[in-house]
Amino acid sequence: MYNNKKIAFGAGIVQLNLAAINPLWVLEGNPVSRHKLVSTSADGTASTVFWDCTAGRFNWFYDVDETVYVTEGSVTIKDQEGSVHRMSAGDWIFFPKGSHAEWTVQTYVRKVAFCRAPLPKSVVFARRVYRVLKRLIGRGSDGAEAPAMFQDG
Repeated sequence: MYNNKKIAFGAGIVQLNLAAINPLWVLEGNPVSRHKLVSTSADGTASTVFWDCTAGRFNWFYDVDETVYVTEGSVTIKDQEGSVHRMSAGDWIFFPKGSHAEWTVQTYVRKVAFCRAPLPKSVVFARRVYRVLKRLIGRGSDGAEAPAMFQDG
């Protein structure tokens, strides 16, 4: 059981630290990226990162599931199938572990990234079996809905 229940607060401008993009991934320009890790889950499987980047074109390879929410600027994303999507402030993107994308930043982009290391397949299978058994005895849901705190009473 995890005992860290301390709520963390932040206010004001978040100071980002330089975080160079792998030079082998850079396709055009000289993009400068910065980031700040702002939270990590107690079990170490999830984290939240603020990130920004200046103009450039580069590949990005995802070693965790990452949900991105663009907060400022814009970026053009070319996915693995070659589809191109222009994303700007207010848009979100989900990149599953093992995927890759080509990022083209015309001027500047800033995002909040919610990262999660997927559970091993054996653990996912065990959780599914557990949920099915709970449903069969009438003591739980199928786990497909949002967490209880986001559900209507």
